Amino acid sequence: MDSESKVNRRDFLRVGIANGASLAALSGISILPQKVWGANDRVRMAVVGLHGRGGDHLKGFGKVPNAEIAAICDIDDSVISKRLDDIAAWNLPKPQVYKDIRKLLEDKSIDAVSIATPNHWHSLMGIWACQAGKDAYVEKPCSHSWWEGHQLVAAMRRYDRIVMHGTQGRSAEGYIEGVRKLREGVIGDVYLSRGLCFKWRDTIGVAPAEAVPAGVEYDLWTGPAPLKPFTRNRFHYNWHWIWDTGNGDVGNQGVHEMDMARWALGVGYPNRISATGGHVMFKDDQQTPNIMNCSFEFDMPDGTRRMLEFEVRHWMTNTEASIGMPGFGAGSAALPQVAGSASAKQPLAMCGNLVYGSKGYMALAGYASYKTFLGQTNEPGPCADRAGNYWANFVNCVRSRKKEDIPAPIEEAHISCTLIHLANTSYRLGRTLDFDPASQRVIGDEQANSYLRGEDRGFRQPFTIPENV
Repeated sequence: MDSESKVNRRDFLRVGIANGASLAALSGISILPQKVWGANDRVRMAVVGLHGRGGDHLKGFGKVPNAEIAAICDIDDSVISKRLDDIAAWNLPKPQVYKDIRKLLEDKSIDAVSIATPNHWHSLMGIWACQAGKDAYVEKPCSHSWWEGHQLVAAMRRYDRIVMHGTQGRSAEGYIEGVRKLREGVIGDVYLSRGLCFKWRDTIGVAPAEAVPAGVEYDLWTGPAPLKPFTRNRFHYNWHWIWDTGNGDVGNQGVHEMDMARWALGVGYPNRISATGGHVMFKDDQQTPNIMNCSFEFDMPDGTRRMLEFEVRHWMTNTEASIGMPGFGAGSAALPQVAGSASAKQPLAMCGNLVYGSKGYMALAGYASYKTFLGQTNEPGPCADRAGNYWANFVNCVRSRKKEDIPAPIEEAHISCTLIHLANTSYRLGRTLDFDPASQRVIGDEQANSYLRGEDRGFRQPFTIPENV
């Protein structure tokens, strides 16, 4: 039995969803037989969640020769209208339109779904897709709590689906080469990695309760989360900073760096976690921290220990190893200009990773680039700057059915997201956690285990994570 399966059944029952209905029970969907792909067959994609990142999904999959945007789904009529205009402007065929993913999944002509909804929907939609016989591209983070991710992995395995995570750095040829160099010993024995998430995040202010906008299915948007009065800060994008729906920046931008830091370090689940921080400078509706420092310890089979440090910083920052500077990966090129600046300078962000070894260190940034610095004088070593096409990678894996070719498999995503959930739990409870990778439990801390199961938020019927996927 693998470590993913060694979870006490009592813990499942305590989630309070033993009677949660499967998608088949909710909508009468039957499981499709495995499709045999011909050379000219196109993967019929459905994109779910069209605001923000969903637009990138449409554009990305719309450019893959062996893919077709066959359906779109969103709870907001105005967003649907905008995306239909985009699709027409890109000269793509008009897709079918849905507001409820359960209706979309009844369409047996859809091969795969691409999920770009808020975090609290990711795992449940992924599970439903697997149960409906669809493959799934699941945006980061793949789960809002540890329990959800665990069940998504279980669904992928039971229904034998292709499920890929939206940590696109795993598709980048530069990052792949960098990790290979680390395994070859380019910086010697690796002992520490640091994930850096320094983004310019202004206050979200205080938003009053108001009427739900026309054309918005707010109950459906809320889904598994508690239904609370509508405010602008519980809706588009700012949901990231509310615990019911988001995971803070460690689970937003930070999930890319967390996944890379763990991959580079060559570790799985941690043994000890500590996180501190706070919400500073602003008095607004944000609940998640905008300053956060996390530490993870990993006990290795040879008796040594490796460390992963992670930091969220939301305002002024410095640079390290040229991360955040133009010319190294994406750097700050995508950031907005500072309003009123005579020279139109851009605010500095630094998102990437540093990996330390006995002979030097490596910097990684921009989902594509790495540099090495060797010896006590930091002599330049191997480097690369090559991106990848994660949209095409997913489509190719759907067609080939080769799970070993998935660059960001959901099993790996779940491990990285577990680090995020452990860090947030440590922060919220204000204490260090000892974690047992075999049992997937925090040792001697039932309140922490309750947080990992999502019991602090709970699940609404019928939007519950099924115990038996």
